[in-house]
Amino acid sequence: MKILNRYSNNIIFEDESGNIKETVLNALKSNANLRNANLSNADLRNANLRNADLRNADLSNADLWNANLRNANLSNADLSNADLRNADLSNADLWNANLRNANLWNADLSNADLRNANLSNADLQGIKSDFFYKMLLV
Repeated sequence: MKILNRYSNNIIFEDESGNIKETVLNALKSNANLRNANLSNADLRNANLRNADLRNADLSNADLWNANLRNANLSNADLSNADLRNADLSNADLWNANLRNANLWNADLSNADLRNANLSNADLQGIKSDFFYKMLLV
């Protein structure tokens, strides 16, 4: 399976696994650079993406239900329409991320950097976070 650059369509990482989730996990294990990755519509449920560098990645419409994205760098990432229910995004860098229409129900956003993030129409029910307080201090 291949992971392509969202802008150039060049191959970022390729392996013999049969699904995108295993390919992404193998890419992370081999320290592949997943910046600018096209992971739109990817099924990454329950994936351990802790500390992943996904800057500028396209994760639109991705299924990230219950995913571990703790400390992940998702700055400038497109997470529009993503399913992030129960996801751990604590300490994640979501600076300038597009979370429009994302489902963040019960997600943990504690200490996440959400500066300039687009949360338009996002479902924020039950989130764990301190970012509203931080936004008031800015």
